[in-house]
Amino acid sequence: QVQLVESGGGLVQAGGSLRLSCEASTRTFTRTFSTYTMGWFRQPPGKERDFVAATTWNTGTTYYADSVKGRFTISRDNAKGTSYLQMNSLKPEDTAVYFCAASRQYLSGSVRLSDKYDYWGRGTQVTVSS
Repeated sequence: QVQLVESGGGLVQAGGSLRLSCEASTRTFTRTFSTYTMGWFRQPPGKERDFVAATTWNTGTTYYADSVKGRFTISRDNAKGTSYLQMNSLKPEDTAVYFCAASRQYLSGSVRLSDKYDYWGRGTQVTVSS
C-alpha cells in the first residue's frame, strides 16, 4: 500500500512563501516514482477539494490552476521520490488543507480530475493571515 506524506505546511503572512513536500512511504513507490503523474490539490474550509498543480511523469509538463499560475511552482525529484510545491506571494484565499496525489496513468487533459489519482496523502494545513 503506497502512502504519501506531505510536509511543509504552516502559518504565514500574506505575501510570504512556503514549500510543501510529498514523499512516498514505500521504497517500491520511490523506485517507480518517475512513472507517476504527481498532483497537488487543496480544500479550503467548508469547500470542495480543488486542483492546484500537477506534473506528468515523462515530459515533466506542468499544469496549474488559474488562481495559482505565476505564484506556485510544482517540481519533482525522481531520484528522491519526492514532489514539491513552492508557493510564493501567498494570499489569505490560499488557506486550505493541501493534498498530494499520485496517478499511475499518464494524465494530460484529465490531470485536474481528482478521481484519476490512485494514491493520496493525508494533507497538510496552510494558513495565510492577512
